[in-house]
Amino acid sequence: MNGMCFRLGSGEADGISSGFPAGMAVIAVTRPLPWTAEQGWGFVTEKNRREQELLRLPELNSGFEPVWWYQEEDITQLEMKEEGCLTADCSGKEYNSAGRRIPLLFKADVKKEGNYRIKVSLTGCAEMETEVFLFLGRRHLAWKGTLQYGQRQMVEGIVNVSAIVPRGKTEMYPDTTVDIALIGKGAALSAVQIEPVECPVIYIAGDSTVTDQSAEYPYAPGASYSGWGQMLSAYLDGRIAVSNHAHSGLTTESFREEGHYAILYDRLRAGDYVLLQFGHNDQKLDHLKAEEGYRENLDRYISEIRGKGAYPILVTPIARNTWKGLDGTYNDLLAEYAQAVKRLGTERKVPVVDLHAASRNFVLVKGLEAAKQWFYPNDFTHSNDYGAYQAAGWVAQGLAGFVGRTGLDGEPEVADEGSVAAYEKLASFIRRGGFGYWEPGNDCRVPEIPEEMKGKTAPAAEVLFNDLERPEDMLTRAEALPMMIQALKFFPTNVYNDMFDDVIGHEWYAGAVECAWQNGLIPPEMTEGGKFLPDAEITMAEFLAMLMNGFRGRMGTQEEDISTQGQAPDFARRAVRESAALGLIDENTALNGPVKRKEAAGMVRRLAL
Repeated sequence: MNGMCFRLGSGEADGISSGFPAGMAVIAVTRPLPWTAEQGWGFVTEKNRREQELLRLPELNSGFEPVWWYQEEDITQLEMKEEGCLTADCSGKEYNSAGRRIPLLFKADVKKEGNYRIKVSLTGCAEMETEVFLFLGRRHLAWKGTLQYGQRQMVEGIVNVSAIVPRGKTEMYPDTTVDIALIGKGAALSAVQIEPVECPVIYIAGDSTVTDQSAEYPYAPGASYSGWGQMLSAYLDGRIAVSNHAHSGLTTESFREEGHYAILYDRLRAGDYVLLQFGHNDQKLDHLKAEEGYRENLDRYISEIRGKGAYPILVTPIARNTWKGLDGTYNDLLAEYAQAVKRLGTERKVPVVDLHAASRNFVLVKGLEAAKQWFYPNDFTHSNDYGAYQAAGWVAQGLAGFVGRTGLDGEPEVADEGSVAAYEKLASFIRRGGFGYWEPGNDCRVPEIPEEMKGKTAPAAEVLFNDLERPEDMLTRAEALPMMIQALKFFPTNVYNDMFDDVIGHEWYAGAVECAWQNGLIPPEMTEGGKFLPDAEITMAEFLAMLMNGFRGRMGTQEEDISTQGQAPDFARRAVRESAALGLIDENTALNGPVKRKEAAGMVRRLAL
């Protein structure tokens, strides 16, 4: 393929739509024709998504998909003007979405895998200056800025086209398409030029905090899941591609076992780079402890990557926004994994980007509430677009530091001259600052279903404790913990570190006890003599103490005095007042009596995040 160019509308003044390179196919697009595989290009809307199954797999497309209540609606209205194609102004059909916009999605088949230079010409058609976003490939941010009326903007980026294992699938899907997503009121797509290019590639291996997350539309950055891998292109200068093979739920082990590593490894060439960030899911498994299976797996990846003449880079796991409600301190559950990565980097002379330190310090400075603006709503692990862009900036800053040394920490490490030169070359590809600071807006909340759509049936969603067994039985201490962990979205673990004499590692609740202890749910007063008494019936006061310790670590609370609060043990009285303020209890609640399983489930369900 020599390349192709699409001229949209009838304008010919911009640098792409006139004077195309020789040998490049030029296609005049005068109508917003829908994508079909036979045609090999076109626009993606709700209608052809419903008709073509492959268009409903985010990883094979732009990564944008309509929120569930619009999936059977045709909300994308395309308009072809002289300046190009744009989404029609829906005015009242902004769908009660407070500035959220519908993306214009364009797709072209380049016939084979590889790296492609994309040149996009945009034109401002709105009377007022408007904010514009351009994403390429699998929702990789290529440009963020503003357009005024009549302004032309040229954007260049490189897209790596590669097969992938889509979310929820077990086999590799081929992909030979390039996707363009344009978001902005009155922003017209005027021309697109696509041509193959030879360049190095940054491959990425990791978990959900790194992956190319899909986003629902109408689009809002604050309510869109995003991994930092899909924002890294914003900090690159257009001479290197990004191929992100991170996926949700992966560990250093399952990345290999589920076929993702094979795709990366088969395409890896001498001179390429591989960023590896794991840990969030490894810590759930006993055999993937930081200095054991986790380290061993990373060490093996390093050897194999180097064996192909490519260059590994270790990234410490991004920090969570996790705090202990018990004492208000930050709860760093990934510190030992970050330390293991840095030790391995030193020993194997592999450069390390300490993303954990950068993100942890950021959360500490911001605090629980303020830091939420950079995370998906009611999620304390996964970033939104603001947070992923911020994290990608820290990674880019780390990569830019690979000058005169192979690592970021301590004295320059001994390395061969070829490796030093390769990492310095990577540093030269970094565009410091990206597109400038991206300040979170007031959109960090999940949109509510509009009034006119409330008759629609929502997709089947899990109702917490809907199938609760033995509802009339009294709740035990051990049974209380999984309820709280699930509802308040604490990170589960299957590791147990033997902190209580009467909790054995093989018991079904051992992981829940570990998680609750790590996150400060269990008051020390409930563990006298080194015992947790897991099978003991829990009192209402004890239940509230653990529940509020968890809730307080996630959300701010208020207190309300009730006349019976003095009946509770001292350690539970604050929780009693908080529970009263939330309407969970009143003066008639027996604070020292047992709690039925159905009663506990109802209370926890009300606080679910």
